[in-house]
Parts: sequence; C-alpha cells; structure tokens
Amino acid sequence: MKLTKNIDKIWLALLFVLFATEGHSQNMRADTYCNPLNVDYTYMIYNAHRDISYRSGADPAVVEFRGEYYMFVTRSMGYWHSTDLQNWNFITPDKWYFEGSNAPAAHNYRDSILYVTGDPSGHMSVLYTDDPKKGDWKATPSIINNLQDPDLFIDDDGQAYMFWGSSNKFPIRGRKLDKNKRFIADSVIVELFNLAPDKHGWERFGENHADTVLGGYIEGPWLTKHNNKYYMQYAAPGTQFNVYGDGVYIADQPLGPYTYQAHNPISYKPGGYMNGAGHGSTVVGPGGHYWHFATMDYSVNMTWERRLCMFPTFFDEDGIMYTDTYFGDYPRYAPSVPNKGGQFRGWMLLSYNKPVHVSSIQEGYDASALTDEIAKTSWLAENNDARQWVVIDLEKQADIYAIQINYADYQSDMYGRIEGLRHRYTLEGSGDGENWFTIVDKSKSFKDTPNDYIELESAVSTRYIRYKNIEVPTPHLAMSEIRIFGIGNGKKPAPVKNFRLDRYSDRRDIALSWSKQTNAQGYNVRWGIAPDKLYSSWMVYEDNELLLKSLNTDQTYYFAIEAFNENGVSELSTITKIE
Repeated sequence: MKLTKNIDKIWLALLFVLFATEGHSQNMRADTYCNPLNVDYTYMIYNAHRDISYRSGADPAVVEFRGEYYMFVTRSMGYWHSTDLQNWNFITPDKWYFEGSNAPAAHNYRDSILYVTGDPSGHMSVLYTDDPKKGDWKATPSIINNLQDPDLFIDDDGQAYMFWGSSNKFPIRGRKLDKNKRFIADSVIVELFNLAPDKHGWERFGENHADTVLGGYIEGPWLTKHNNKYYMQYAAPGTQFNVYGDGVYIADQPLGPYTYQAHNPISYKPGGYMNGAGHGSTVVGPGGHYWHFATMDYSVNMTWERRLCMFPTFFDEDGIMYTDTYFGDYPRYAPSVPNKGGQFRGWMLLSYNKPVHVSSIQEGYDASALTDEIAKTSWLAENNDARQWVVIDLEKQADIYAIQINYADYQSDMYGRIEGLRHRYTLEGSGDGENWFTIVDKSKSFKDTPNDYIELESAVSTRYIRYKNIEVPTPHLAMSEIRIFGIGNGKKPAPVKNFRLDRYSDRRDIALSWSKQTNAQGYNVRWGIAPDKLYSSWMVYEDNELLLKSLNTDQTYYFAIEAFNENGVSELSTITKIE
C-alpha cells in the first residue's frame, strides 16, 4: 500500500513538472493565434562586434514533410518543427551552417528527402536529409555560385530548378539543375522579371512608398504550383519598411514567360501594430489549406530586427492568388480549426490608448508605449526583478478572451542560440483595482516566449489587468506592448460617411478621406480589382485620411471602408469604383 501511494505521488510530481515545463495552465488553449508569431527567436550574431544585441526572425521557408512542418529562418542556428503550423519547437541539428542559413529555401521531394539551401556566402551546395528531426544533413558535391535568396524547386516530373535574386538592379533569375548529376547547374540562366516601380506603386522604396532616390529591392523568390500554374512570389521594396510585401507573377512553365497578376501585392500589411508581410513562403497546411509565412518589420535596435507572421492564402475561381491580412495582428483561428483556419476571430482590442500605471520607469521610455499600438516604442523598467508590475485600466468592464505580451530588447548583450531562456509572470484581473484574482499563472513556465499569446479557456469579465513580473531572460525588463483582446459592452461604430477618393495624375497614388467618428478606434480601408475581390486592407488608427501609394497604373480598383472599436466592426461602406 505504501509503495502504491509513493508511485502515485511520483506520477503526480511528474505530471506537475510536465505541465510546468510546457508553461501550461488550465485556463489556456490553442484555438487561435496572433501575429507576430510567438517563437523563441534566435539572437543575431552579425552585429556583435558593434555591441548590438537583438533577436530576430526573417525570410521564413516553411515546408510540409511526411505530414509535419519545418520552418527555416535566416541565421537561426537551426530550425523549427510543428505538427499543426501553430506550436513550434526548435531543433538543433547534428550538422548545420556555422553562421546559420541566410534567406533559406527548402523543398520536400516526394516525402523521401528534404532539401535546404541558404549558406550566407552565396556559394552553396544543396543540403539533404531523410531525418530532419535529427538533422544529419549532407551536402551535394556541386557548388552553385553567386546566389542570393535561393529558391529550390523540384517539379512533379523530377526536374529541379534554382531561382534567386536580391538586388535593386538585377531581376529574379532561374536555371535548371540536373538532379541526376547531383544538382549541377545548367549553363543557361533565364531572367524572369524585375521590379517596375513606374507601373507598380507598391514596389517603390521607402516608408509608405515614399519615392526615394534609391530604387526598391526585389528579393526572396518562392515558387508555388497550383492547378498546373506556377506562381512565382517575390518581395519588395525593402525589409525595413511598413509596406514590405510579396507580389506574384504567373506562368505555365517554371522558367516562364511570367505575367504580372492583376491583384498585387498578394501579401501586404502596412498598418496596425506591427507592419510588413514580405519575403516569405507558401505551404499547404492542415486540411489542404494554403498558408503564407512572411517577415514583419521591427527595426528598433537594428534594421534587420524582424518578426514572423502567417496568413491564410487562397486561389479564387479565376486563379487569382491572394492572402488574407485583414485585422492581420488580431487573434485569428488556428490552422487546425476546421473550416475557420486563419479567419479573424472577431475579438477586438480593448487596451488601445488606455491608462497605464507601472512599478518603475526609466527616462525616455514612457508607460503609454504599452498601449499605443506602435511596435517600435517600449516601456523600460528600472529593474527586471519580481517587484515590477504593470496595471492597465480598461476604464470599464469588458469580456477578455486573449492577451498578447510583447517583450523588447534593451542592451541585452546576448548573442547566438542560448539555451534555457524563459519568461515567467502572472496576469491578474480586478473590477475595482483593489481586489485581484489570477487569470494566468506562468510562474513555473520554462518557455521562452518573446511575443507571448494566451487565449483564455473562457471569457473573463473585468476592468483592470495587472502583469506581475517574475523572471525575464534579459538584463532589463522592456516591453513593447500588452494587448488585451475581447468584446466591450458598448455599441460598435456606425457605417463610415463621406468616403472620398481622389486618384492622382500619377495613377499609382490615391488620396482617401472620410468623416471621423468619435466612437471609433480606427478604420479599415479595403480595396481590390473587383467588387467581390477586396483582397487588400490597410488599418488606420484614429486618422481620417490616407495617401495610398501602392496601386498599379493600368488597373481599375474598387474601394470601401469600415470603422471599428472595442465593441466590434461597422458595416462596410458602399463599394466605389475608381478608374
């Protein structure tokens, strides 16, 4: 009897350790996700000589292999594995690039071999393995030279191709590879296409396509085959801008000729909390649905400080490829949710510009940054100990469904892949600011969660949210944003009035304005190439005007607008045609 009781105690202890290690809590589940993705980003090493420390994730190459998924990210000293495209675990492979792969590419060949390319030198072999979980990678003997941003593609007939390009001068290029001769490159190089910023407004360099003297960069090719058509995706105009996105050309053969798709860019997120959706990859996920993974601009400590995002992707009845970035950094249904994966969940932002009180603060890092919906501002505490806290006043009772905590790096002095990093904290709620109850307890978490997203098992109705710090892995406690999602108890906005459109003589540009609403947090401008193809959106907080500079000169467009607040979204305005 005593032995049985001891065994029972051991099992209970093991279960406790398991749940603590995974950071689980009985009030958490995973029906939704929220961009930027919450993965344990690697600290970059290529600015260590300048004492610039930051973690980053960019240029994701995501592929399915034997029913599971692998994500290769620039200079991450390894890669990530997932069974559902939502929960990712880092793999430190037996063999890998010393500096980490740069703008990697990956390709699954008939579920027998997984191939990867992306050596930072630009001169590379193709790596291969049949066991990516172990990561005993081998290299093909031949070296392919002068590559930047490679994309390996093997067609259904076994013919291999290499595509590449990262330049503000040279186009996307491609050539055949002789797979039977260990990927020896064909001597014929085919130029596929280049940027045409005089025709395609979204390809212009600069923040908001500001028409700088420097031309935009074309980079990150990724080929997707769908219904015997080849969709060559590419990124422009630059990774450091809010308008970084992916476009697409279509062809009947891998080497072209390619035709520019009428709807472009296909992956575009210029507004909201964190901007950018460029240089990515497209993969078939759970249920046979497409997903596009991409790069978001962060650029606080360094230009190349970035995060990852993913959006559902579609091909409509006319073969038009598009990506849904509507409410792109709000909670969305997870890929594994049948018939809903990727859809906006309908939970609104309750914390926008709400009052914040903190335990301590360092000069120049105001606490209001925690609710301003600007990724590049942050709060910095005096210390990183367990005495630090944040209280957000929602100003009235609301139903809370999810919370996202975005940490920041301030003089972190950390480089490379570091084991054992973890974030520990608790979240509490209160109706009066005096009596508190626990909402989330991550006091025993062993997870590194730089962009932590927690969906509650059921809604919590409260007014105040308190974050209590326990442990962060960095020398300083710095946070970009605490974002609280749910449904308010008031009225959603009325439809937007007086929506005005003025397309300039430079047909790439259009000025938009509308009547401002006192009870609106912001507005979604939506547009597309047909009334039923409003595939693009731009989230605007507070302002009632937008100069949109991303149009194609030879295209007719249709525009509409809606308002939103913490209670919901208004009806869409009448769709307006603009020649």
